[in-house]
Amino acid sequence: MRLFEITGSQVEEHDALAPLALPGACRLGYLWISLTREEFRASLAQVQGILQSLCGTQLVDLHVSDLLNDQLPSHYDYTSLYDVLVFRRLAAGAAAPRAEGEPRLARGGPPVLRRVDTRPVGFAVFDRVLLSVHPDDGAVRDAYAAKLLAAARNDRPEGTAPALDVRATSARVPTSPADLMLRVVNQIVDAYLDLRRELTRQLDHWQAELIDPKSRFTNWSALMEARQSLHHLDEICEDQRAAVQDWIDAMETLPTPDTAPELRERELLMVRSRDVLEHIERVVHHVRRLEQNAETAVQMHFSVQSHRANDIMRVLTVLTAIFLPLNLIAGIFGMNFEFIPLVHKADGFWIAMASMGVIALSLVVVFWRKRYLARTGR
Repeated sequence: MRLFEITGSQVEEHDALAPLALPGACRLGYLWISLTREEFRASLAQVQGILQSLCGTQLVDLHVSDLLNDQLPSHYDYTSLYDVLVFRRLAAGAAAPRAEGEPRLARGGPPVLRRVDTRPVGFAVFDRVLLSVHPDDGAVRDAYAAKLLAAARNDRPEGTAPALDVRATSARVPTSPADLMLRVVNQIVDAYLDLRRELTRQLDHWQAELIDPKSRFTNWSALMEARQSLHHLDEICEDQRAAVQDWIDAMETLPTPDTAPELRERELLMVRSRDVLEHIERVVHHVRRLEQNAETAVQMHFSVQSHRANDIMRVLTVLTAIFLPLNLIAGIFGMNFEFIPLVHKADGFWIAMASMGVIALSLVVVFWRKRYLARTGR
């Protein structure tokens, strides 16, 4: 469990939920409550009390079930007082823990394919609180928490010590729970952008093997698993795009703010939301292109194999055509007739052999000129 109180450019991390439920807590800023699913299940009553104290409402039972569900796809829902966004992130690694009875997906093949495995991250966005529920490892939460604390150190006034690594932080601290949620979601999408590069390298390697006529590609099971993984990834990204698009549509239906700062904040949220949507669409486009490339490579592989088989059959057919008249001559002179021309002559054998050689050479020249024996250029 990690708890952050964000006021302007100041970020303070707390150790317990109880002080945050006091009436004067988080008066000027907002609160980020980040828990794993087990922590959320264990401290649900405390979390609901904080939400009631700070926001005047609690999570409804269906949304609590959604946040605790480890199998839920990406989706968006809302009430009049808060929004709920579930967004599936990549699992931390191939050995990520799974719930009992959960099916395994894309566990074979190269290591990059084992990463096409996801876990849902749930967000409940209130006016003064962001509640995020993560898988047990909490990798996304910890990674962004480090950026958030570093950004707060970088925003200190002149004369104070700067952060150690300015490049690893954002330009400013998020100004609202919605802004913070979009930044975390953007970090999740960036992991998909990194994954697509690894998938591209793996599929390029397979395409080179499939198209090479000299290679004997046998890794069909891994290729089929790659296609299934890409299809699964496409479905995940489509759900993500639909969820973010629903979030944008809901924001567009809100009343126009009365003050200029609030209007600018709304516009910045819309810009960040569209940027997240654009990143997701890039991933979807790239995944579909990889699926098409994999299918095209398989088709080209079988086309090359079929062309090679046709070349072999053409050569065998030409050889058969060359030896057919020679077999005919040999069959004629092998008949058991007493009187056959050239049989009783001393040079009859050499005349027959010379005639067979001329016929064979003539057929080779004819077939070569017609390009029946020409090798196909690669």
